[in-house]
This record gives sequence, C-alpha cells and structure tokens, in this order.
Amino acid sequence: MTETSPDWLNLYAEHLQHVRAQYTHALEQSEGHSLLISSGSLKTAFLDDRTYPYMVNPHFKAWLPVTDVPDSFLLIKPGKKPKLLLHQPEDYWHKVAEIPTGYWVEHWDIQPIQSLKDAHNEIGDPGSFIYIGEETKVATEFGIEAINPSSVLNHLHFERASKTPYEIACLEAASLTAARGHLAAQQAFFHGASENEIAHQFLMASGHREQHTPYSSIVALNEHCAVLHYQFYEHTRFKGTALKSMLIDAGTSYNGYASDITRTYAFKPGIFADLIDAMEREQLAIIEEVTTGINYAELHGRMHLKIADILKTAGIVDMSPESMVETNVTFNFLPHGLGHLLGLQVHDVAGYQLSHEGGIKPAPDKYPALRLTREITEGQVFTIEPGLYFIPMLLKKLKQSVYHTAVNWPLIEELMPYGGIRIEDNIAVQNGSPVNLTRRAFSAVKAEARSL
Repeated sequence: MTETSPDWLNLYAEHLQHVRAQYTHALEQSEGHSLLISSGSLKTAFLDDRTYPYMVNPHFKAWLPVTDVPDSFLLIKPGKKPKLLLHQPEDYWHKVAEIPTGYWVEHWDIQPIQSLKDAHNEIGDPGSFIYIGEETKVATEFGIEAINPSSVLNHLHFERASKTPYEIACLEAASLTAARGHLAAQQAFFHGASENEIAHQFLMASGHREQHTPYSSIVALNEHCAVLHYQFYEHTRFKGTALKSMLIDAGTSYNGYASDITRTYAFKPGIFADLIDAMEREQLAIIEEVTTGINYAELHGRMHLKIADILKTAGIVDMSPESMVETNVTFNFLPHGLGHLLGLQVHDVAGYQLSHEGGIKPAPDKYPALRLTREITEGQVFTIEPGLYFIPMLLKKLKQSVYHTAVNWPLIEELMPYGGIRIEDNIAVQNGSPVNLTRRAFSAVKAEARSL
C-alpha cells in the first residue's frame, strides 16, 4: 500500500456508480430491468451435518465488501437505492450475521430477512427480474424465468477484466497481507520448519483462516516443488543437507479481492540458488515488457525464449534458445501458462473472451495451459508467474525424444531434488504501463519491520 491510506469512502462511491452503470448496460441487452443476485448457500457434505467452506458469489461481492453472508440477496431496481437482503435467521447454534457498518453502508438499504419467503416478498413482479447465482432452484421458486442469461454474463465478465481504482486498492491491500505471510513463511523455511508449520506461519502472519484465503496455499519442500498444484502439508522436518528448497504459492483476500503470489527459495547457495536469481531477473524483465495493445499470449511466447536462454546459459540444454522454443523443448521445463486475470476470483473470468458478446480465443495448441489470450488493456490486473521445473514425467518424455542428446542429464539429476522454481507477482496496468502490486507490498512490509 502507499504511505497514505486509501480514501475508501470516495473510492467505493465511484466504484458502485461504475458497477451500476455496467449492469445497467448489460441489462439493456435483455428484457430484464431489475436484478436479484444471490450470495450463495452453504452446502452440506454427503452423509454428514457439516458444510463445505462457503464461497460467496463473485457477482455479489462485486457490489459490496460483504463475503460471509450465505442465503442473502442483492435487490437492484432502476432508480432506487440498492438493497441488501441480509439473512438473519433465528439460530442459537451459530453466530448470525450482524448489520454491517462502514464507509459503504450509506449507499445501501439494508433489510434483514429470516427466510427465503421474506426475500420472495421483497421482489414483487418476478417477470421484471434477472437472477444471477448458483442456486437456480431458488429463482424458479420465486417465479423468475431469466436465470443467468449468457448475454448479461458475457458483458459483465468481459468488463470485469478492467478494474476500478477501488478494486485496485483492494487488490493492493490483499498483496500487503499476503506479503506479511510470505515473509513469515520464508523465515520459517530457513529455520527448518515443515510444510505444515510453514503453512500455519503464513496464515498467522497474514491474519487469515485457510477457508478465507482465495485458494489453498501451496507449500512445497524439495522435490515437491516440481508438483505444480501440490496439495499436501507434510510434517517432515528436513535436517542438514536434506533441506534444499521451498516453493510457496499463497495469497490472501481483501474485501473479496484476491492476491496470488509465489516465491521460491534455496536453502543454501549453489546452482539452484543461481537459477532462482536468473529466473527473477527474467521475470522482472518480462513484466517491464507489459504494455497496452499487445496480446498476453505474445508475452507468454517471449517468456519461453527467456526460459530457453536460462537453460542454455546454465548448461542444462545445449541448443540455441530459438531452437528450444521452436521445437517446444522449453515446454518440458515450463508446462503452465505465464499467468491469468486476477480480481474477484483468483483465476478471474473471461481470460479467453473476445468481446462483450462472448466468443473465445483459445490457448495456442503449443501452450494449452495458458489462461489468458486477451489483448492487454488499461486497468487490467493479472499475474506474471514463469516457472522452471524438473518434473520426472516430462523429463522422461524429453529423454525419449530426438532432442535428448542436447540435454545435460547429469546436471538434471543434480537439480531434480530441488523440484523447481516459480516466481509470481500481481501486475496492474495503469497509464499503459505495469505497476507491480506485489513488489510494492513486499517493500512496504519490510519498511514496516525496519520502523519497529
């Protein structure tokens, strides 16, 4: 964050005006004139009385910073103050949602409801409504026929890629809390902590419960760093030379907006630490190439050339960088995309969408995991997260290919216990140039620590 706290009141007022204009324009493409947006409901596990972690409907939290209110609704009618139908059931088993306070509430009519019947009574004529939400059965019971119309959702999702100043402030605040967690995790790693202990250090320092993070954190030690979506927290503590590397991919949320940050560390100096340094230089270099008007897929292609240069310089592959990219050898070391849109969801919607009307531009056949193929425009926020991995399955295929003689297999064997590298920052496009929210957040947290 900047040294001056954001003016949340005015930022939110401008954001709400912008959101309302977006939805009004989207509704002009349909016969609906009013909106009912569901927050979503709790879901009970099979043969149990426990519920899964609750996730609010992104369309709900686009309007207001409320994220933990199941069975609530937003009632949006033309020319009228927007209404929050806040679910407050009679319940002595759980804490019931309280009437919210804060800078944003003056813009809302907040109406407590105890049941779906109360919500139904607030609607009036269902024929004039469009419903947006997962629980479509509710809309049918209310008599609403226009349920999640694609013409409306396509328009809204395409627009969501460009963020308002309020949204960028929320995203930067999420980067700030995540940076605190990452620095605590880094310290725990260098003290020899287990994956499980490191994960808990991140949560404590960032002030989050795991179900409130935007995604399940990845905390990987040693060869686990080669598993792109590694999903466990082992309790093993490595000692001495057995501890080699850590990859942590972890983010936090602020007002429903996500951060998504990855860092990789080597426990001791050496060739893997040198590779991390090379990756960081190239990651920062590709960020400097971000500008409006180019397609994100072009950045992805440029990054593969930079990965190839690292492989060549490190003596891992003896081919020209251009040949490595042309023959797709680099895919064996970087099989995922360079990044994705970021916002109300960690993998935000419409990364392939061509226009407000819909249509998609799919990922290139050569790079099928790329999640973003849109042109870079003002106000977008996305991740830049190149990687360089030593994945046994892919290396086995490479060893069976015609290019196997160009690979330094003894060096590969030396590097495989380290797993791999990923470095990920969150980038906002402002005034046609990249603003690195992640690096600003890390600098701010380090400055806080120095001032104590």
